[in-house]
Amino acid sequence: MTAETRTDGRTARAERTRAAIVDAHVALINEGDLSPSGERIAERAGISLRTLWTNYKDMETLFKASGERILADQLAMWTPVDATLPLHRRIDAYCRQRARLLQAIAPAARAAAMREPVSPQLQRNRREHTARVVAEVEQLFAGELEMAGESRAELTHTVVAASMFPAWSMFVDGLGLDAEGARAAMTRTVTSLFASALAASAA
Repeated sequence: MTAETRTDGRTARAERTRAAIVDAHVALINEGDLSPSGERIAERAGISLRTLWTNYKDMETLFKASGERILADQLAMWTPVDATLPLHRRIDAYCRQRARLLQAIAPAARAAAMREPVSPQLQRNRREHTARVVAEVEQLFAGELEMAGESRAELTHTVVAASMFPAWSMFVDGLGLDAEGARAAMTRTVTSLFASALAASAA
């Protein structure tokens, strides 16, 4: 066995260990442990606590890796909405997809909300996710946003806010709606935002 082969083997093992740690962290959160300890993560991953902290020096670095995994999982579930559809069909398709994604990430979003005020990495994760939704809204509703004129930025921001997890949590956790009810409420909200902004622009 050459030195290069040994190095490649160690690298592969290290990557598998890091992946197992992230798998364990995400799985525990999805199962309801919104703030799993290092001990629980290590036990679930089948490694020692020392190995955990050798691969991830602190929770911030683990939050980064887990955030990347969750984002990748979301992207795998995401499909682009046809931007040539009539507005009401684009809104419906957009909100259905957002509802599906938000329901899927609900445990991770709740876990992040608990620690985000004191976690710069979780704050960065949220900003990255928000930026992706902003980009989607700007692309999917480009024509309507252009028609909104001076209200363009406000319309973009309110549509994004209405389709992010805090709004979804209010529908589901605050108001007790089921997923379909929350989806319908989101759709009505986004539809009203566009109708109001475009009517004001026309006037």
